[in-house]
Order: sequence, then C-alpha cells, then structure tokens
Amino acid sequence: MQVHLVDGTYELFRYHFAVPSHVTADGREVAATRGVVGSMLQLLAEGATHVGIATDHVVESFRNELWEGYKTSEGMPPELLAQFPLLEDALAAAGFTVFAMIEFEADDALGAAAAIAATDPAVDQVRICTPDKDLGQCVVGDRIVQLDRRKGVVLDAAGVEEKFGVPPASIPDYLALVGDSADGFPGLPGWGAKSAASVLARYGHLEEIPAAATDWDVSVRGAAKLASTLQQDLDLALLFRRIATIETDAPTIESVAELAWTGPTPGFAEVAAALDAPDLAARAERLAAART
Repeated sequence: MQVHLVDGTYELFRYHFAVPSHVTADGREVAATRGVVGSMLQLLAEGATHVGIATDHVVESFRNELWEGYKTSEGMPPELLAQFPLLEDALAAAGFTVFAMIEFEADDALGAAAAIAATDPAVDQVRICTPDKDLGQCVVGDRIVQLDRRKGVVLDAAGVEEKFGVPPASIPDYLALVGDSADGFPGLPGWGAKSAASVLARYGHLEEIPAAATDWDVSVRGAAKLASTLQQDLDLALLFRRIATIETDAPTIESVAELAWTGPTPGFAEVAAALDAPDLAARAERLAAART
C-alpha cells in the first residue's frame, strides 16, 4: 500500500489564493475549505487508501520561543486564519485522519507520521504531499518520498540531492546556512545555495566543516570569508538548524491502520451543506460505495 501524508496548511493557503471567495449565508468565508476537501476526495478517487492530513491549528509553535523572527499568524488574512478549525472539522467529518498541531507544526506531524508508517512492512511507499523544502530531510531512499501534487513531481533521496545539492540528512544544515524566508530566519551572511551545497556535499553537517578555509577539501568562491562567518556565527547557525529540523516525535499515529479511509461520517452531509457544497457529500458517498 501507499500512505499519503498531506500538508493541509499548504493546501489551505493554496486554495485561498487560487479560488474565488465564497461566503455562506451566515457570513463565513469557506472557499478554501471547500477546495481542500474536494482535493482530498480527488486523492481518494486517484486510488489513495491511507491518508493523514496535518494542519497548523495554531500557527505559532515552540520555534517562536527559539527565534523572535520566526513566522507567526500576524498579517494573515483573518478569513484564511478562521478556516483552519473549519477545515479540520470538515476533513474529520469526511472520514480523514487529521493532525491538528498546536505546540508542533504541520511539518513535524508529516515527518513523524512518515517515520512511523515507514516501519510497517505492509507499506510500499510513504508519500509526503507538500512542496515545502523542509520535508526533504524526511525522504528515505524511495520508501519515503516527497510529492508535489500540483506539479506532479516526486522526489526520492536522489531527487532531493539533485535539487538541493545535498542529501536529505543535510537539508537542516543547508537551510541553517541559506535561511528560509517563509519561516522567518535569515541564514548566515554571504552563504548562498551554491556555496552551502558545495561545502555540505563534502562535509555533511555544520560541525564537520573545518574552521579554516585552507583546510576545506572543496573549492568555493570567497571561502575564507564564508569560513570566518560560520565560525563567528556557529551558535546562530546551530540554532537555525534546530529550527529547520523536523521533530519526528510530534503526536500523530501509533499505526498505519489509523489512516485507512473507510468513508465519511454520518454527519458529513450536514457539514457539506453548511459549506454550500452538498456535492462533496455525494462524492464521498460514491467513493465509499465503490470500495465496498
């Protein structure tokens, strides 16, 4: 079997900015929620059987305590922020397993569930459905892969290395050096994608990079300055790596069986009607009937 683990936060953002607004009679914006639920039903129609969906129930996480500039919900459109609990309830009513993160983030839940699912001998492949580069660190061979559903691109370990120039295990170190503007940490001055990839491809992790550029067994432009910057700001780089590291002990599942989709709950028709989308309930029922 294949296990699909979906970044619900990414999907909610994607649909919020991609589809026209839809406000219900009681004044709620629901367009993105309807879009994500429909997309998850399409995933089932394409053959998915075991699905887990992770969301940032609270956008802030433990990482905000580590770095003041880390991403927050500040500035998010209120009509988008309000749809997180709405989406979680709708997905659960549709019969999906939802990981609504509070202390941790959706990315952590995806990595944690992937690690658990990969230990099950009945699982042929785990697909982490998100384009987020952070999750590249969770890829293992072709057993745990990353899937960009929008582009139809699958990255196994070789694909991650081809894209970033470093293997999955070095992705947190890579992000520590180059930064991640989406998550709100800047990386180290002077370090770019090429220099970080070149050095980490040789040394793997921050601590293994020689202090002096004269000891580097790799040719990088401006190596002396880069080495000086890294040594001067090594503690900061280690902090950024900590922030970029997926926490695979986030609470998710105990077994893959919890991810099996067996049909919508009896209350899904009412939920779908409240979203002005009764067709979603009809689609779910048809999918369930086809699997009996």
